[in-house]
Amino acid sequence: MREDGPLQILAPVFNDWPALRILIERVDGALSDQGLTAEMLVIDDGSNTPSGEIVSKPLRALTAVRVVSLRRNLGHQRAIAIGLAYAEANLQPSAVLVMDGDGEDDPSDVPRLIEKCRAESNRKIVFARRAKRSERIGFRLFYRLYRGVYWLATGTGVRIGNFSIVPRLMLTRVVSVPEIWNHYAGGVLKAKLPYDTIDADRAKRFAGQSQMNFVALVMHGLSAISVNSDVLSVRLLLLMLCLTAVALGGSGWAIFAGLLIPRWLVLAIGLLVVLTAMTMFFMFLVLAARSTAQFIPQRDYHDFVQNVAVVAGGR
Repeated sequence: MREDGPLQILAPVFNDWPALRILIERVDGALSDQGLTAEMLVIDDGSNTPSGEIVSKPLRALTAVRVVSLRRNLGHQRAIAIGLAYAEANLQPSAVLVMDGDGEDDPSDVPRLIEKCRAESNRKIVFARRAKRSERIGFRLFYRLYRGVYWLATGTGVRIGNFSIVPRLMLTRVVSVPEIWNHYAGGVLKAKLPYDTIDADRAKRFAGQSQMNFVALVMHGLSAISVNSDVLSVRLLLLMLCLTAVALGGSGWAIFAGLLIPRWLVLAIGLLVVLTAMTMFFMFLVLAARSTAQFIPQRDYHDFVQNVAVVAGGR
């Protein structure tokens, strides 16, 4: 890493304090085994349970642990966006490594991300690409469905998530991307920032229950798709126009052949015309949104930061 400052390991947390304590110990051990050092940057996403003592044992590789408390719960993706912006503005890190605070991002993969970032001369964001997932079968099936819908909506696949490392050179660009406010990985892809991947299996959480319920999961998926709302609107419009053309062509052929047009076909044509008009209206909304003020993490993050506490090492 460049010598701008220490590597920051960013972990958003909402009430997952027991898992976080284990995560800090495991990350410290993984870094120490490789002779690496870093600082921990915990983003408390408006937790409503007390954290207690976060660090209870002496740390070897983590030279500081900071907790940035947000004024309210904003959600996982927005906590990450604020954490990235805070680190860029106040800590001048050599890089920021983003990982979940519950242990599902394996600490043993942290040195691998760092190594890959170095191999890319600190000029690319490096994501962990999920080679194998550890969730229950229901979640895995829903995730496969989500990937299919995402591909249909955007024309691109998705295999990356939050687990990543952002070198300093890229960090100054990432925090100016409005789309990371809704979805971090989707925003990076939307901004066409250079990135690479390593394969990493999804691990199991260290303690407690996941805060991700079905509603939150659906909203997370829709947030990723919303980053590409312009592509989605064009694809929907083309689909509606093609279906309408086919329906009108079928009706024209039936009239030419002297056949009766089924009532359901007339209703289908009317519905397609209405859907096409709605899709065009959606497109105009997307275009109009380009001229409205957007949340820029680099500029606006401080509105949500309540306080910052150093709970181990540091100053």
